[in-house]
Amino acid sequence: MFRVRNRVELINNASSPLTRKAREAALNAIEKALESVDPRELVRSRISLANNILEINGLKLNLSSFRRIFVIGGGKASGSMAEALENILGEWIEDGVVVVPRGTSSQYRTRRIRLHEASHPIPDEDSVNGVLKIMSLVENVEDSDLVVCLISGGGSSLMAMPRQGIPLNDKKKITEMLLKSGANINEINTIRKHISEFKGGMLARRIYPATLVSLILSDVVGDSLEVIASGPTAPDPTTFRDAVNILERYRLWSRTPDSIREVLLKGVNGLIPETPKPGDRVFEKTHNIIIGNNRIACLAAAQELKNNGLNTLILTSLIEGEARNVGLTLASIAREASNSGNPIPKPAAIIVGGETTVTVTGSGIGGRNQEAALSASLRIRGMENIVIASLSTDGIDGPTDAAGAIVDGETGVKAEKLNLNPLDYLRNNDSYTFFSKIGDLIFTGPTGTNVNDIVVTIIL
Repeated sequence: MFRVRNRVELINNASSPLTRKAREAALNAIEKALESVDPRELVRSRISLANNILEINGLKLNLSSFRRIFVIGGGKASGSMAEALENILGEWIEDGVVVVPRGTSSQYRTRRIRLHEASHPIPDEDSVNGVLKIMSLVENVEDSDLVVCLISGGGSSLMAMPRQGIPLNDKKKITEMLLKSGANINEINTIRKHISEFKGGMLARRIYPATLVSLILSDVVGDSLEVIASGPTAPDPTTFRDAVNILERYRLWSRTPDSIREVLLKGVNGLIPETPKPGDRVFEKTHNIIIGNNRIACLAAAQELKNNGLNTLILTSLIEGEARNVGLTLASIAREASNSGNPIPKPAAIIVGGETTVTVTGSGIGGRNQEAALSASLRIRGMENIVIASLSTDGIDGPTDAAGAIVDGETGVKAEKLNLNPLDYLRNNDSYTFFSKIGDLIFTGPTGTNVNDIVVTIIL
């Protein structure tokens, strides 16, 4: 059971019974959303083994026809996925290596699959060593072998292997620059793929001609296979030229480390090979299967709210854009629903999923969900019947220990009493400090799953 660790404090931090009721409804919905994307349950519900036939979402494989079975992969959810898969396959597994976030391996029980810890969101030497272990394991796979790859969000950092000539420190530097630039995950991963020996279908190229099945928990808006964990087993439609254009678009090209610029320009000029594209024969025996995504979480939240008598609308599971702008928009929709019953009459709940971005210009600390919530609070001040909770499903919002934040019509009032100016904190990208002072950060701890973000708006 997933729980918001400080739910009692968050509910009691409301100043009126109506707001407390709305806060409780929002937190209940968030917990149901997290429960629905538990990686263990997703694996168990979508994979079965009977009479040597492994069935995954309609794909059937006769395990007795394979000489060996290996399990590899990485991501924030990969530890849970590995544990659940090993419980199903058991001794069918010859060997395995899965890369998990540092400090989490003790949470999972696996005997045949080795868990290797590495860093997120910035890669480190252990990220490289994890990939080397994976590469060593699959180096000599043959046509008669089966490789199961477990992929989830966070895999881009946890599984890092820079292209020859690029030092790891340069990859760290460009990752940090991109994360602060306002670039979306599709753009960031386009660059990651073209400075990697592992991503952008390169892993599939190494495993061919063995059969490859990737079980994927999507943390990408729209579930684009080539973007999730930078698509190590998926065809890559992007190019070196695309990567250069993105760096130029965000005015990062002149600050990009020389080693990375050299590799990208070699690629543009055809001096080094592109990532494998759609139609490449290396994907002939590759099966990429999404077993969980943001929409599943949104549906679970909506069902919980319907069960409690609220009119419920999933507005979208594809929200993108600057976090503070999205926050203002969602607050405006909530006010419209409160005042006119459009797009849904009270008592109402509006669910939004996806992933926003933050262009960092200040020196504060925060995450995209906290920034969206802080921005939203500016537009719902004085409306005790509206609550907005924004949460990262992995339990880690930006470089903080909070999953997100919750706001209501009294957020601005509480801030004023403490001599806090919300706009100052917003301008300084310092939402974490703001919510720490008023007690409205949401804490779940690392959830072991990752399907983007979810925003629950309650209008009573």
